[in-house]
Amino acid sequence: MLADLALMEGKILTMNPSQPCAEAVAIKRDKIIKVGANEEIVQLVGRKTRVIRLDGKTVVPGFIDTHIHVADFGRLLTWVDLRGAKSIREMQTRILEHARAVPAKRWIIGRGWDQNCFAELRLPTRYDLDEASPDNPVVLYHENGKLCVVNSKALEIAGINVDTRNPPDGVIDKQAADEPTGVLRNAATNLIWRVVPAPSEDELADAAARACKKVAEAGVTTVHWMVLYPAELSVIHKLYKAGKLPFRVYVIVPSQLFDDLAVSTLSSELGNAFMKVGGVEISADGYLAARTAALSKPYGDCPSSSGQLLCSIDEMHTLSAKIRGANLQLVIHAVGDRAVDAALTVIESPSEGFVKNDPRIRIEQAAVLNQELIARMANQKVVVSVQPCVVGSEFSVWSATERLGMERARWLFPLKTLLKTGVKVVAGSDCPMEPLSPLGGIQAAVAREFFPEEGVTVDEALRMYTVDAAYASFEETVKGSIEVGKLADIAVLSCDPHDVPPNEIGQISVDLTVVGGRVVYSKR
Repeated sequence: MLADLALMEGKILTMNPSQPCAEAVAIKRDKIIKVGANEEIVQLVGRKTRVIRLDGKTVVPGFIDTHIHVADFGRLLTWVDLRGAKSIREMQTRILEHARAVPAKRWIIGRGWDQNCFAELRLPTRYDLDEASPDNPVVLYHENGKLCVVNSKALEIAGINVDTRNPPDGVIDKQAADEPTGVLRNAATNLIWRVVPAPSEDELADAAARACKKVAEAGVTTVHWMVLYPAELSVIHKLYKAGKLPFRVYVIVPSQLFDDLAVSTLSSELGNAFMKVGGVEISADGYLAARTAALSKPYGDCPSSSGQLLCSIDEMHTLSAKIRGANLQLVIHAVGDRAVDAALTVIESPSEGFVKNDPRIRIEQAAVLNQELIARMANQKVVVSVQPCVVGSEFSVWSATERLGMERARWLFPLKTLLKTGVKVVAGSDCPMEPLSPLGGIQAAVAREFFPEEGVTVDEALRMYTVDAAYASFEETVKGSIEVGKLADIAVLSCDPHDVPPNEIGQISVDLTVVGGRVVYSKR
């Protein structure tokens, strides 16, 4: 049997323990038919075989992003990019150019500005934005995401005026006579975001299609698509039918969108080897950044608060039974230690029999842990889904040490300890909240800056994005490693992550992405 595609003269990191390395790989249709030395693969090359000579580049299994908001990422790509703006005048120019291309009254959203880079050496105000776009509501987020500036139209729509008080944990900057300047800090940014209209289905479809191209460029061949909007389910189906999905999709819907009608519809429309509805996510709590993660003890920088459970244990029991009854995977978002404890209490319930049936329950985030919780996770064979870039952000942007105290911060995302204890850890991006790049995530997990003893090896990080990520969706027998019989989902890298300093892994480029034997992205 001759190959349709052959990758030759490379360094193949197979993630298959019985054959860790090879030089070449042969593909027929959508499957791998041979992995071995160049001279072995050349025997399968015929007149119609496409041969790609790798010139020593590194081949890895296609990356699997286990937590990404594809539609939101696409929406972000339509925002005004203000990174690198050297002045408020330059910011105004970019807004003006964007405003010319959008309908009247459409929201203009941007991100990435930093007043420390401005020639004016000051924060922008509503009046600066009014000069560029007085009729469209405008909101522009700072590069660290902790504050934004809006124009007068946006303030009017949000009902923010001289009488508006600061929300808890938020500040509305004001000038003389209590007139808002347009700058909103921390929780006050939510006053604007809550009035930004939800996107239409057509807008979501356009945004998602735009994001799909970027995902393929990152070497990602499967995404665990975290749904936020009801219309996304229809969007995924339409993209698939139109041949615009350059990667495989494992859909995870939030419990509030889960009902019997949705299950019956989705199971029939989204259920094949390329895309399927796989899981339902229950939100046990919120996030550390907003102090809504449920902790067993109060926040160090806010003794009056310890967060709260968004879903009681009884409610989780009811939802988990419904999810399992639909033959879908149970996914629990739990950040704080109290939320993780509640999730494990549900999982450990004798009436559920979770371990016996191998449901591979996932806990998303599982951020604030301790040794007892980790031991319980290992005992219940829980899969922990993390986003390595979030680890750095929690410390550098959201001041995790101050928020939790040194003792608890030590157990924030303890990746190495989880692996040593036998817990399966898988990785994603949480894009667009964090960068998409799996290589950036691998760097974050390996070259960990805060509590570096919890950093992992390159091989361990690669497993989190490949074979172990496939395990998280019951697909380890068909993807996640480069071996005969598995799907030909492959990423070609400019060099081996083992051969560069850990803090340079994120600079490695993806030169080629192959999904099911089809080249979906080529840097050339």
